[in-house]
Amino acid sequence: MLKNYFTIAFRNLKKHKFYSAINILGLSLGVAVCAIISLFVINELSYDKDFIDANRIYRIKNEMVFGGNASNTLYTPAPLVAALPEEFPEVEAAVHFRHSGSYLVKQEDQNIKEDKVVWASKDFFKVFALPILEGNPEGILDQPNTLAISEKAAKKHFPNESALGKSLILDNDMDFIISGVFADMPENSHFHFDFLLSMEGLDEAKDLVWLNNNFQTYLKIRADAQPENLNAKFPSMLKKYVEPQLSFVFGEGANWDALVATGAKMEYTLQPLLDIHLKSDLVGEFEPNFNITYVYLFIAIALFILILACINFMNLSTARSANRAKEVGIRKVMGSFRFHLIRQFLMESILLSFISFLIALPVVSILLPLFNTLSGRSLSLPLDSVWFYSIWIGGALFTGLLAGVYPAFFLSGFKPISILKGKVSMGMKSGGIRSSLVVFQFAVSIVLIIATITVFSQLNYIQNKEIGFNKNQVITVEETYVLGDQLASFKNEILANSMILGGTISGYLPVSGGWRSDSPWLVQGRDPKQPENFVSIQNWSGDYDYIKTLGMNIAEGRDFSVDFPSDSSGVLINEIAAKRFNFEGNPVGQQIVSMVGSNGAGSENMITRTVLGVIEDFHFESLKESISPVLLIINENPNGPISFRFKSADTKEVIAMVESKWNEMAPGQPFSYAFLDDRFGNMYASEIRLGKVFAIFAGFAILIACLGLFALTAFTAEQRTKEIGIRKVLGASVGGIVLLLSKDFTKLVLVAFVIASPLAWWIMDLWLKNYQYKVSFGWEMFLVAGAFVAIVAMLTISFQSMKAASSNPVDSLKSE
Repeated sequence: MLKNYFTIAFRNLKKHKFYSAINILGLSLGVAVCAIISLFVINELSYDKDFIDANRIYRIKNEMVFGGNASNTLYTPAPLVAALPEEFPEVEAAVHFRHSGSYLVKQEDQNIKEDKVVWASKDFFKVFALPILEGNPEGILDQPNTLAISEKAAKKHFPNESALGKSLILDNDMDFIISGVFADMPENSHFHFDFLLSMEGLDEAKDLVWLNNNFQTYLKIRADAQPENLNAKFPSMLKKYVEPQLSFVFGEGANWDALVATGAKMEYTLQPLLDIHLKSDLVGEFEPNFNITYVYLFIAIALFILILACINFMNLSTARSANRAKEVGIRKVMGSFRFHLIRQFLMESILLSFISFLIALPVVSILLPLFNTLSGRSLSLPLDSVWFYSIWIGGALFTGLLAGVYPAFFLSGFKPISILKGKVSMGMKSGGIRSSLVVFQFAVSIVLIIATITVFSQLNYIQNKEIGFNKNQVITVEETYVLGDQLASFKNEILANSMILGGTISGYLPVSGGWRSDSPWLVQGRDPKQPENFVSIQNWSGDYDYIKTLGMNIAEGRDFSVDFPSDSSGVLINEIAAKRFNFEGNPVGQQIVSMVGSNGAGSENMITRTVLGVIEDFHFESLKESISPVLLIINENPNGPISFRFKSADTKEVIAMVESKWNEMAPGQPFSYAFLDDRFGNMYASEIRLGKVFAIFAGFAILIACLGLFALTAFTAEQRTKEIGIRKVLGASVGGIVLLLSKDFTKLVLVAFVIASPLAWWIMDLWLKNYQYKVSFGWEMFLVAGAFVAIVAMLTISFQSMKAASSNPVDSLKSE
């Protein structure tokens, strides 16, 4: 019996090549896209699971509210890491990190820029138990001026020899001895470091002030410990250690309870290691994370695209019901039961599904590299895995059943008496369910298209919004500390070139990766014992050319000037800072005070600065964040990257000129640069990738839906061949016949647009709520999406309709 089912199934596929090809092509594309998304989702869900005891490792999140600012950050004070195991028996081990960007690593005479470098405290390997390949697992980071390196770094710097005990020089002046080599960190980890520098040699790590937050802290709890209990104990610990130091900022007599009563907040909570990649986007992340919402969205898209392909099979199977009616009638008259027919039709569906899944494998292999490029991942088919083939075969079986169950019950339900009387409905006339499925297909396509348009509109808005500075045609030269006392000379040499319009030395740049420093200030004369008088503000420094080079604007007052020596004690603030300070009168000329660093010793240690001008507000974080207060002071001995504004249209010429001067003044040192607009764009890299991925998925959805529509139109035209012939004999025009065949399908596309538009608006409105500054929804987005789908659908329909309308009526009526 089974052999007979297969024989008939193959015979039907061969007999109806066109419809079989449409089904197989659509299903293959649907399966391929679904498989790629599945690989992506599995990859995203696997982050950090390779670490031993990953479910017992947590990171501390620091939520702070003070001076009008609220922030969720990973930065914690240096003494916290030692206090955790002392205060809480639940803590098995703790480690903290200090990430200071890239370093130049020299072995012998060659300097190599390394980005994956971090300072780590001595218990790193107790929290993250990576295999130790060389060295004593106990005490690898216990001594100052030692470091552990990854296997990859060891092979890079010490090929074909042991790295243990060897020396490396960092940034030309720090000597480190390699005390261990560890296995490379898992690829699916939220951080990747090749160099772990012992924190024992970092003076900043010895800071005992609990108000200075510069370290990311992780801990491992004991197997029987509950993280909720630990979270409940943090407030009392913070009060114990922070309250005695509040006088550093607010003066003698300041206390924790009074500070909290003003609305200020410092709250620690544990963040599970396994939640970081998909559920965290905090200040201080080592690497960009993904978003669990996008994972759910991709899962939904994968299912919808697979369902779209299955709908094609359902629609064509039920639309061609009349062609199978006689077969069903004869089988039932000959004694077949309904369940025999159901098995027969399901076998055809499963066979088609297996063929589609087989074809989908090479399609995935072709599309996967493109998806990897767009998503920034390195996905591959696990062809050497048994579970992969099990899932693949199971998926083919499930998809075959999903696509075939409705047609099987529909076709097997025909009554022989009705078939003999010719009462079997055909075409679109009896296709209520079929019409609903077509509407569903195009509604999904329209939602994806509107989502794509919205994402790209938001990105366009970001790129063209007035952000308060000019990010274009600015090149930033990095690692300038190797120039030593020639830093200013290098700047002046470059400025002497006619292609350069200006230059500034500062690491405080209004783009991702710029330096950041935050402290509380208040207007002179106001009571420092009242916490509400303080404004939490970013403290930036630069040289006299900072504002001019970055194209910022002064709203009130003036810029720094070398003509006024007293400007060294002056300050520029942005507009939001001026509002937060709530000055009495014009901000220019007023004085602001910071008590950080006074140690509560009195006003003689306060830092007082005079406001020289107010800078127009500028964005220095993602547009997901509101603009925060910033102040800028003059650094008489500036250091950090140098940014140059250039006018030449030939960017390569500018790079070559700057590099030539670099090689002249810093021979043997690697030349590293970046463009300011590229660094600005990096803040939205995930959104850019998301938009491109949406566009591709929307394209596949439209293609699959149109394949089904194409086949349905062809079948409808085939069923109405004689009607078309008669109409043409009676004088009907080609246009009239095309309109006749198209109007039913066009109505379905319009219904899909009406259903999809509010749904798409709701989904994208939720997405845009992530941004403080966003594009407004306009009817144009929906009109463009609807028009595009309508045009594509009409072209699909018209091709078959024109073909049918242009046929010779003699051919269709000669047998009558």
